[in-house]
Amino acid sequence: MRYISTRGQSPPVSGAEAILRGPAPDGGLYVPERMPVLPGDFAERLAPLDYPARAAYVLSLFLPEFGRLDGLCREAYQRFDGPPAPLGRLGDVFMLELWHGPTCAFKDMALQVLPLLVNKAKELTGETRDVYILTATSGDTGKAALEGFKDIPGTRVLVFYPEEGVSEVQKLQMVTQEGENVCICAVRGNFDDAQNGVKRVFAKDLSNDRFLLSSANSINLGRLLPQVAYYVSAYTDYLGQSPAVPNPAVCVPTGNFGNILAALYAKRMGVPFGRLVCASNKNNVLTNVIQTGVYDRKRPLAKTESPSMDILISSNFERALHLLGADVNDCMARLAADGKYTLDGDTFTALQAEFDAFWRGDEEGKACIRKVYEETGQVIDPHTAVAAAEVYDNELYRDCIVVSTAHPGKFPQAVLEALGGADLGQYLPIPQALTDAQTKPRRFSASVAPDGIEGFVLDWLL
Repeated sequence: MRYISTRGQSPPVSGAEAILRGPAPDGGLYVPERMPVLPGDFAERLAPLDYPARAAYVLSLFLPEFGRLDGLCREAYQRFDGPPAPLGRLGDVFMLELWHGPTCAFKDMALQVLPLLVNKAKELTGETRDVYILTATSGDTGKAALEGFKDIPGTRVLVFYPEEGVSEVQKLQMVTQEGENVCICAVRGNFDDAQNGVKRVFAKDLSNDRFLLSSANSINLGRLLPQVAYYVSAYTDYLGQSPAVPNPAVCVPTGNFGNILAALYAKRMGVPFGRLVCASNKNNVLTNVIQTGVYDRKRPLAKTESPSMDILISSNFERALHLLGADVNDCMARLAADGKYTLDGDTFTALQAEFDAFWRGDEEGKACIRKVYEETGQVIDPHTAVAAAEVYDNELYRDCIVVSTAHPGKFPQAVLEALGGADLGQYLPIPQALTDAQTKPRRFSASVAPDGIEGFVLDWLL
């Protein structure tokens, strides 16, 4: 299996090389040269297996040179508090719970795997340099990357996060992070400022004979592929619950587009999903492009109660454009120069053939949290609520799979405002990983302006 850049100006590489590099040298993102295909009886084959075995099966289709991955996946998911991706019910829809990992967010599903994939990729390629991981986060990726790479030999991790753009719990999780090889810095701006600063650093190709600079963001292929596995697994579990609809829609709260892109990859592999429903908050650039064909980031970035979705430049949408046949170079050039681009007719038609899209504001999200609790006794976080607000009890999406991306304990203020209580613990157990963040010493306090990101990275590299 070979991987090519979405921008077509870099030579094909192996999966191991793509994982070590992160973005491609031409600024694009690595994608499969061809999409692997699942056998027609994949669900029957996977049904008796536990999640680590299912994940290993899917990853092996993308990374055949890695050999058997059962042991690697079993090691990755041993820190979860039960089955990593259980499929439950939420009223008349299904809910895929992806927050049972050590940081209580769906990013653990990939970021407990990525460090092991990096080490295996170094072995396969003969890479002897240390791998330095540089990452921007809108809230959950940072903590999951820090926890995944914590004290892994031969690695260092630096995370930038928007100083006022994450929840207090998310911030505490990061600034109290343990580990000798980790570093965290706030950015006095928003997530796009942080992400753009990191991208500018990667464009300078700072790797040398001492270290290789890579990423734990979803621009890294090793972040995306483990996410495909949980959609294949979810459909397997879905069939086991005898649903009325054979081709369920999947509704995903969406920021950087990696999570819903993984669902599209699973569908292209042969998972018979119906519509892929892209749920956005007030920062609804993705809703607009799916509904109108125009991607326009020229607007203020709103600060919302679903902060992991407060993004205007969704990096993984580039991979979707490539898959749908767009002229990616032209789109990205116009986005950089003008802040917007319009899809050609064929690409827009292909996009609408796969996706529905909507957006909901904070008050609608809180109303959904309250309604779900009153009707089911379950508590959901603000991101899951944005998705459920459209499809919960909507007959058009009967048996839809709603993707639940974070434990509600990461966003207690918004959840309590919705439910009217004083203590989230009265509604559900709070994982120790979240309560510990309240009492651990704060280790990191650095902050920079967006134009100071490069200098901070250079100092860190010394």
